[in-house]
Amino acid sequence: MSSLVHVITPAKHDSNSLKAILSSHPEIKFISLMGIDIGGNATDERIPVKILLEDINGFLKHGIQTDGSSVVLQGIATLNNARVDLVPDLNVNWFVDYNFDNICEDSNLPVGTLQIPSFLVHNNRRVGSRAVLDRARENFENKILSIFKENPKMLASIGIEDVNDIEKVNLTSATELEMWVRTPDDRGDIEKLAVSQMLKEQYWKKTQGTVRTVMEKSIEYLEKYGMEPEMGHKEVGGVTSKIGIDGKSSYVMEQIEIDWKYSSALQTADNEILAREIITDVFRSYGLDVTFRAKPIEGVAGSGEHTHVGVSVKLKSGGIKNLFTAKDIANDFMSEIGYGAVMGILKNYEVLNPFITSSNDAFNRLKPGFEAPVCVVASLGRDTITPSRNRSVLVGLIRDMDNPLATRFEVRSPNPLSNTYLVLASLYQAILDGIEGVALSGKNTKELEVEISKKPGEEGSYLERNRAYRSEKDVFEHYSKDERDEMFGIPPATVWENVINLDKYPEKKNTLLQGGVFTEDIVNSFKISSIEKWKMELKNRILENNIEILRSCKKIHKEETSTDLDVVMWEKIHSLKVYLMKDSLNTKSLFTRIKEALDSEDYEIASKLQLEMNSNMKEIKELYLNYKKNLFEIE
Repeated sequence: MSSLVHVITPAKHDSNSLKAILSSHPEIKFISLMGIDIGGNATDERIPVKILLEDINGFLKHGIQTDGSSVVLQGIATLNNARVDLVPDLNVNWFVDYNFDNICEDSNLPVGTLQIPSFLVHNNRRVGSRAVLDRARENFENKILSIFKENPKMLASIGIEDVNDIEKVNLTSATELEMWVRTPDDRGDIEKLAVSQMLKEQYWKKTQGTVRTVMEKSIEYLEKYGMEPEMGHKEVGGVTSKIGIDGKSSYVMEQIEIDWKYSSALQTADNEILAREIITDVFRSYGLDVTFRAKPIEGVAGSGEHTHVGVSVKLKSGGIKNLFTAKDIANDFMSEIGYGAVMGILKNYEVLNPFITSSNDAFNRLKPGFEAPVCVVASLGRDTITPSRNRSVLVGLIRDMDNPLATRFEVRSPNPLSNTYLVLASLYQAILDGIEGVALSGKNTKELEVEISKKPGEEGSYLERNRAYRSEKDVFEHYSKDERDEMFGIPPATVWENVINLDKYPEKKNTLLQGGVFTEDIVNSFKISSIEKWKMELKNRILENNIEILRSCKKIHKEETSTDLDVVMWEKIHSLKVYLMKDSLNTKSLFTRIKEALDSEDYEIASKLQLEMNSNMKEIKELYLNYKKNLFEIE
């Protein structure tokens, strides 16, 4: 097995190198071109290697054709114009995915598929998510140099005298992948999970049994694929696994996290898809289910995917400079460029958030009490020599006083199923807008620190007047909900409230469109697909699940042993059940009104009714739990 090829780097994407690799490794029998649509879905197909070998240069240049109706490109690949080409990306790593259930008879090696990250091309124009991120990279690299040429003092503030000293601009990114692992068909006891979370009983504890083995195996595989894993550990959610008499785990309900080293923006997004596939395959091979949903279990910790963004430049002299690091690291939190970057994210977040939080599941995670960010606010540190990690904010400044190259921003709102390509593309567009705004202001680092630390009502040269943008306090404990809303803005609570911001803030949306990175049809395609998914999930999954929950809430108290409290609680439960799902000749239930609003495309009403439903469902679950607790016997 040690002879297996796992990675083919860009240096070997020429015809001669590929022929040599594929000829000497006949176990690689297939090719799959991995294009990423607007919904973040990766294409996967099996193309015999011989098709590539017949005309390598032609294949690398033109790829293959596919039907655009099979990918999420609404409004772009239409029924009468559905051709989409998958064209290989020659500038990123290619990976070989092995099927250990399909062994070559001649070599006793698993059959491999060469997975090639690719661009989706429609009408000779790159569309899909990979294309958006690649354009964001190109736009950033070109525009930042223009900004520096026009504002040389900005460069001088980080110790670079001349823009011509810069050889290359590097956008560096990384993600932290959290997940829930469990034995199939097991449902967690919400109370036990919640108590364990509050007591921090699982956080960073030693992994044991099957989970330990699988986590170690996953890290080993990520290493083989050149992803340089840095850490795997338990997260806050879960309960202690149970070990059977055979020494194997008989019950697992745990949350874990696996991290790997940063890379270029496009490679980071590609790596994340590969990592999810590897981890899923390894866990399932050991009989465990793994989910990357943002909130797989209501009432306990969800899974985030904190996304780190940074920018550095390689100098012609061979040195590397982090653009966010202050020249005087002990006296300033960051450079003028760094201030511009974080201010750009915060100011434009209304149009970034739709790409980050695009599903009902994602909104289930973003609630106070679970260390998930709700407010558009940043933390820099209590002082310039004491870096801090405020877990209650949206954006955190990460610094290492002993490593100037480590300065970056951690964006805490993405989840494992966020489309990392569009997340990074939108973040870097906002960062660029902020850097340009700071350059125009002419402010130094101390003046910028004052601006980002301003109170609502105070003017800023770039930031908006009516909001605050920085807090070093726990925003959930120190401020009430009303105070948070007044200081940091009212956050959207549904997919509809979020995606409609792309129309409500045209000037901020224009930040995404700069340089042709996002286009109107890309934004529109994303809006259509997000609304369609929200509508389908709400009508056909969430409502149906809630109906089953209500049907399971049955009267179970006995007259001879019940108390007045049992009767009162049950009457309240029954009343809520009727209001939520029971129609009459004169009255329509809340569920029916939601369905009718969705069918008539009155999404504003549907969104408001969804919030009312969520509140009522939470209440009835709590009522029914307390109702059962007060009973001696439950049939």
